[in-house]
Amino acid sequence: MTRIRLVLPALFALLIVPIHLIAQENPKPESKKPAVSLKVQVVLAESEGEKKLASLPYTFFLKAAESGPVPPPWTKVRIGSRVPVHTGKEGGLQYIDVGTNIDSRGFLADDGRFDIYLNLERSWVEGEVVLPAEKSSTATGDSESGHFKEPIIRQFKTELNLTMRDGQTTQTTQAADPLSGRLLTITVTVNVVK
Repeated sequence: MTRIRLVLPALFALLIVPIHLIAQENPKPESKKPAVSLKVQVVLAESEGEKKLASLPYTFFLKAAESGPVPPPWTKVRIGSRVPVHTGKEGGLQYIDVGTNIDSRGFLADDGRFDIYLNLERSWVEGEVVLPAEKSSTATGDSESGHFKEPIIRQFKTELNLTMRDGQTTQTTQAADPLSGRLLTITVTVNVVK
């Protein structure tokens, strides 16, 4: 009987200690904020003096998540044309992409704000220049006269890091083309998708 009195408390202690250790090994999961869907609108406006020449809107959606070891994916917008450019070799053409490229990513910030990263590239054809060419016995058209026309391709690039809140519109960049004097203005609007 004495043995039973000694063995029962020992067995009871062996059962309680592992349960207590298991409870300590499972830490509470951290409360992670869910990703938020954002609707982002980027407007590229071109003007010359007071005259508005173009307003090009681009709208896309992205997920804003907490920063961590794996950042949220980039949202990408690509639109444009391929323009042929003479390479200098007989019959040689190279095609160059001309248009708008936008890469964007969003992160949750403090106080319900969002950190928006934008990489924006815009190129466009504006006029042409006449270049001399070698005469070819099989060539026709302008190259017989020893000249061919090449497009002039203008370019604008910017990388932006904006902290914005729901419903906010921000004019982020203004840049003037040094040759034409045209002013390019970028405006960004962010809205939470509900």
